Amino acid sequence: MLQQYLSDLLKQTDLIVTNEQQQKLIAFVELLHKWNKAYNLTSIRDPKQMLVRHVMDSICVSPHLQGHRFIDVGTGPGLPGIPLAIINPDKEFVLLDSLGKRTRFQKQVKFELGLQNIESVNSRVEDYHDEVGFDGVLSRAFASMSDMLQWCHHLPKETGQFVALKANIEQSELEQIPQQFAVQQIIELTVPELNEPRHVVKIK
Repeated sequence: MLQQYLSDLLKQTDLIVTNEQQQKLIAFVELLHKWNKAYNLTSIRDPKQMLVRHVMDSICVSPHLQGHRFIDVGTGPGLPGIPLAIINPDKEFVLLDSLGKRTRFQKQVKFELGLQNIESVNSRVEDYHDEVGFDGVLSRAFASMSDMLQWCHHLPKETGQFVALKANIEQSELEQIPQQFAVQQIIELTVPELNEPRHVVKIK
């Protein structure tokens, strides 16, 4: 049932997702649905809606990722990091969240799905430091862009960028971005079966 639905959703995109990756995306949704009953990780209860609002909403960003190493800040149960890691086995993702129950769930997903390219970190973003720096700092449903930039300014490497996943983009929010940052690109996304605006904002 979910398999066919995911396949139909993917046909409405240009994404190349192998059968094995599709199985893992479904297994992720099934784990999220199971854990959600006890741990309340997401307000979405229906697995088909999870496929649209969590999985497709995450992986539609994939074509816009540049580089190899990414950090997903305020990732919650691993969104968009885990779906992106599943379909990009050649890229690495650090999943950062301050709530232990969320990182425990991520570690269970890593174990059950055999994902070698994710690492879960239970920390506040301002307390987390990385020696190397990241090609991309991802955030979805995070605070305002100016807050994100102030809290995460130490995370990208010299050539790295911030990738904010936003629904609506308010001009006032763009105007509040601190002067040392520049918006490079705003890309409108189309997520199958989701009749809501979705954007990727790339900031240097």
